[in-house]
Amino acid sequence: MLFLFHQWFISLLLCQLKIDDLNYLAHIFLSGNRQQLQVGNFIGDFVKGSKLKNYPTEIRQGIVLHRLIDEFTDNHEVVKETVNFVRPTFGRYSGIVVDMYFDYFLGKNFQKYSPGTSLSLFAFKFYFAAILNYNFLPIRVKRFIFHLILSNRLHKYSTLKGLEASLIIMSNHKVSAIKPAKTIQFLVENHEELEQKFFQFFPYIIEFAYNQRANL
Repeated sequence: MLFLFHQWFISLLLCQLKIDDLNYLAHIFLSGNRQQLQVGNFIGDFVKGSKLKNYPTEIRQGIVLHRLIDEFTDNHEVVKETVNFVRPTFGRYSGIVVDMYFDYFLGKNFQKYSPGTSLSLFAFKFYFAAILNYNFLPIRVKRFIFHLILSNRLHKYSTLKGLEASLIIMSNHKVSAIKPAKTIQFLVENHEELEQKFFQFFPYIIEFAYNQRANL
């Protein structure tokens, strides 16, 4: 009975899911250790225009940081090369696919970029921060935040199975044109080349985000 209730509860959450399940892990990681900055960066896609002024200072700074990171990423040559590499297969959704691949590579290599903190602990700390700041989350984020936590989505980015689960959610509830099995197959077949692109790019975005945080 408890199992059936759990399944019903998760299904209810998924029906309400209206998200771009993209590179949450990278955005949170690039916020450093400041909790409200992480939360702001996490919700950046859901806050538009003048609504920015409605948030506390550090969450507002995180939202601005999110936008700066997106702009830097979209215009970086390595990212452009990677998007062009996957474009023959994924077309207009190539940018989304690259975002997902890069979050997978960050999760997979998390100790390389955060040697003092495991991905499990990092994810747990963010989930705690999200709950503490729940009142500041946009309505759309409130609809899925507990599913993200209960499914341990940030940690699951680090495995192919977990990435596929995120792709299934996206395919079922947001972008039906993205086929999870096809996306995973492409990643497996081109794993080394795609990972090398990630390794080339990520030090640049780490440095950029660090400098931006210092100037916020």
